[in-house]
Amino acid sequence: MKTPQPDLIRGQQNPQEELIKREPLGPAEYKNIIRDMGLKVTQQRMAILASLAKGRQHVTAQEVYEGIHEEHPEIGFATVYRFLRRLSESGYVTELRMGGMPARYELTPKHHHDHLTCISCGKIVEFENQDIERLQESVSRENGFKLTHHVLELYGYCSDCQ
Repeated sequence: MKTPQPDLIRGQQNPQEELIKREPLGPAEYKNIIRDMGLKVTQQRMAILASLAKGRQHVTAQEVYEGIHEEHPEIGFATVYRFLRRLSESGYVTELRMGGMPARYELTPKHHHDHLTCISCGKIVEFENQDIERLQESVSRENGFKLTHHVLELYGYCSDCQ
């Protein structure tokens, strides 16, 4: 039996999110992020970071593009996507892959967390569990790995969709 893929169709409005508290970011932090990446601070990059810091936390590149396009029509989708990839490679943004669906991005919080995703409605629940973290470390050591980072995404049906 094939495992169902998340039914997160493009344009689905505001799937629910249960989030762990985030540290607020503002223009000064955006500038520091851009400079730390060795890039020039531009209005385009500032707008993309501002878009990531407001509204839903887990957004696609398309949603970021659509969110800034009206105010910044000069910013193309390719620019948004390239900058998100650079942010991800630099560790400032976490990329979440949900089955075969488009990647979702979130500003990397200071505290690690994992995700539960409903494959029916797209609801995302963030959670922390120290037992899981210890188990992953143990499995890594047992297999001769030095763990540097991980993304844990669990899929199923939320209580509303069961």
